[in-house]
Amino acid sequence: MSETSAWVIFIAAIFTNNILLTNFLGMCSFIACSGQIRTSLGLGTAVTFVMIMTTMLNYVIYHFVLVPYGLGHLQFIVFIAVIAAFVQLVEMFVERFSPKLYFALGIFLPLITVNCAILGASLFMIIREYSFLQSVGFGLGAGIGWAVAIVMLAGLRQKMRYSNIPEPFQGVPIAMVVTGVLAMAFMGFAGMVSIQ
Repeated sequence: MSETSAWVIFIAAIFTNNILLTNFLGMCSFIACSGQIRTSLGLGTAVTFVMIMTTMLNYVIYHFVLVPYGLGHLQFIVFIAVIAAFVQLVEMFVERFSPKLYFALGIFLPLITVNCAILGASLFMIIREYSFLQSVGFGLGAGIGWAVAIVMLAGLRQKMRYSNIPEPFQGVPIAMVVTGVLAMAFMGFAGMVSIQ
């Protein structure tokens, strides 16, 4: 895929190949933290930062350490260790500078470590054989796409509090239905650009 520009990959990762709405990666924190726009925006920003930084670092580690020394089979362990280190950095930063957001996110901030969307971005980078710039574009686009999706769901869930939703659909069930509708809405961008 070396002929695809980083800009095209960036746009596709946000809209046509949104890591959450097309691959359904990172759904647990997406559903759990999408009750308030402020909380979802904070989590989306943290996920975006961790995703872009770990994608870049994992690219360098994979291509300049693991592959040359025949250690490619350790990529999962190394990628998760890098992600965990960056999540710790983000957690300390948020706790220091935004205690309200830190307590609003609760357990889901350290659980970014096991957010499969972040690991998925690093693995897609390897599977699709992206260059460094393409990996940066994909990591940033995937993070922004995840953040856009969670903020959109949070806004819709806040509006739905004033709606007459049947009792069996209240809470997580209606959030899943709305997520499906969002995924279908993003499918409207499918003709724009694709990075399969």
